[in-house]
Amino acid sequence: MDYIRLGQSGLKVSRIALGTMTYGDPAWRDWVLPEEQSRPFIARALELGITFFDTADMYSLGASEEVLGRALRDYARRDQVVIATKVFNRMGSGPNDAGLSRGHIMDAVQASLKRLGTDHIDLYQIHRFDPETPILETMTALHDLVRMGAVRYIGASSMLAYQFARMQHVADLHGLTRFVSMQNHYNLVYREEEREMLPLCREEGVGVIPWSPLARGFLAGNRQAGEARTTRAHSDRFAQALYHTEDDYAVQQRVAEVAARLDVTPAQVATAWLLHQPGVTAPIVGASKLPHLEDAVAALKVRLTPEDLRALEEPYRPHPVLGI
Repeated sequence: MDYIRLGQSGLKVSRIALGTMTYGDPAWRDWVLPEEQSRPFIARALELGITFFDTADMYSLGASEEVLGRALRDYARRDQVVIATKVFNRMGSGPNDAGLSRGHIMDAVQASLKRLGTDHIDLYQIHRFDPETPILETMTALHDLVRMGAVRYIGASSMLAYQFARMQHVADLHGLTRFVSMQNHYNLVYREEEREMLPLCREEGVGVIPWSPLARGFLAGNRQAGEARTTRAHSDRFAQALYHTEDDYAVQQRVAEVAARLDVTPAQVATAWLLHQPGVTAPIVGASKLPHLEDAVAALKVRLTPEDLRALEEPYRPHPVLGI
């Protein structure tokens, strides 16, 4: 395993992060694994050198945080792992049970700390931009969490580049804690982030930790010619809305061709492509089968030539903004 600084911060993370949306409560999504089936993935990730774990309060409505917290307490030392979670999405029926108001952030962080069974969160991320809350209110609340010691670093997730720039500017203007990371939608079939967000992050020294590096399994071949080949591919309506055009399937085919030529899996090629992109710190991979973890780590050794990179990128066509 390789380790790298998260942006310009002093925090070092593994170059592969394990996303834990797959672990929690199958009642939330039918492709989610229950706790007893989830724990071996977290244990194996640690064996492979993965120290960076990403979750969110909304995943299985809190159960994902609970599963991750219990597994890390059993399998790892707290000071040897980096736990990232998120706040924004609705966690109750009340009018203040969602968003980035000071009230919801303060309530949500306490709930996440309890579910994770820890006294601090290494990276606390806003899951989306909240147009209904003043930016200064949000940034002040996050800054206060850092000063309290409940949170050590803060990050952001999918939003428009100008929104992210505004939030960083407000932090600078008022002497508040800046975001050190951006968790955005970025993979071989969705590259719109290359227009503004990625250049902004490189300029600002913000670490990029892309979600859905395999396009929710699409680049690994879980759907071919419109036919679902896994439980998630069949029932994941969000993925079906994101990746479905002829151009997307052309990219999928090109990934398969390059993988065959290099004698590796398509998943390894798609992950390796992200690792070759400037500014990308650690793709956040999901795994519902143990070989998925092996593929992700093996991608660190896949060396793509300039010709390989051109071949993978050539079929891409512009998309509307997706995933925000």
